[in-house]
Amino acid sequence: MSKLTLWLRDEARKTERRTPLLPDGTKELIAAGINVVVEKSDKRIVDNARYADAGCTMAEAGAWEKAPDDAVILGLKELPEAPHSLKHTHIYFAHAFKKQSGWQSLLGRFIRGGGSLLDIEYMTREDGRRVAAFGFWAGYMGAALALMQWYDQKAGRPSSINEGLTPFESAKALDELIASKAISGTAPTALVIGARGRSGTGAVKILEHHGVKVTGWGREETSQLDRDAILGHDILINCAFVADNIPHFLTPEHITKECRLKVISDVSCDPFSDYNPLPLYDAPTCWKTPAIAARTRSGSVDLIAVDNLPSLLPTEASIEFAGMMLPYLKSLKDRKNDPVWVACDSAFRRTCAAITERKAS
Repeated sequence: MSKLTLWLRDEARKTERRTPLLPDGTKELIAAGINVVVEKSDKRIVDNARYADAGCTMAEAGAWEKAPDDAVILGLKELPEAPHSLKHTHIYFAHAFKKQSGWQSLLGRFIRGGGSLLDIEYMTREDGRRVAAFGFWAGYMGAALALMQWYDQKAGRPSSINEGLTPFESAKALDELIASKAISGTAPTALVIGARGRSGTGAVKILEHHGVKVTGWGREETSQLDRDAILGHDILINCAFVADNIPHFLTPEHITKECRLKVISDVSCDPFSDYNPLPLYDAPTCWKTPAIAARTRSGSVDLIAVDNLPSLLPTEASIEFAGMMLPYLKSLKDRKNDPVWVACDSAFRRTCAAITERKAS
């Protein structure tokens, strides 16, 4: 059996500073007999020299395109639009298996090149629970932005987050900024949907830390939806993972001038999916302007839908996530016998089959 090569690529997205693999983890992989190649990056939260010191082979950014055919390419966010065909096995968050916008085009690249996609979102145990996610820090950061936006609204100040976002050096620095914006004697109420999941837990933690009264909902509450209760909170944080058709949490028709709700943070952020429970916007918001006006019937609600929230806390997010990923990166050598990787591969093949069936019909 040839030696497995795991290739950590530089991220195509300019604002992405996180990494799914830390230098200490590369040492363990190398000790386990895996060849680790790391592309140089001028934005990754970890210095290139630390990977070199750990014994990794260093490569230039984008060199994965010419990597050996059997190399496994590891990343986080979307691939660049080229090359037209993809011959490698890629591991990253592709957002394609729920038939989101562009899914056929992306998977067509793999079909043409003979490659495969192991989407991190589909790394699941037999009970369906995901084994690796950035959820906690996504919820934490999404709730933080919503809280700062609400404070600015309440004080009649311009939106400070819409002055543009840059990564925070630490969660402590973020907490200090929120505290500086607080209004004495005034605190909002917040509803967190998906409160018991990873993202919801992070959202609840930071909100309660800053004195917000939090209501937490799970599957039971969303199956018997009380929209008046949603609209009766100041802030809504959506952390629900939705994989099938359910009633919309809110549509533009539900939001009127009489609503108390003023800020929504859609941490789950899946506007291109048919299953999007908050069809109030058309595309994710950006770091330059994270808060936009939601589509409503007559009311005014600010909506935040940043799709890479943990990148705003890259150090904490990378440490947690890389720790979750490492055991499964070790098992890549025998991935056909690892149920987690088998689940990923099955999701890829099912979705590719859907493309083939459409073409045949």
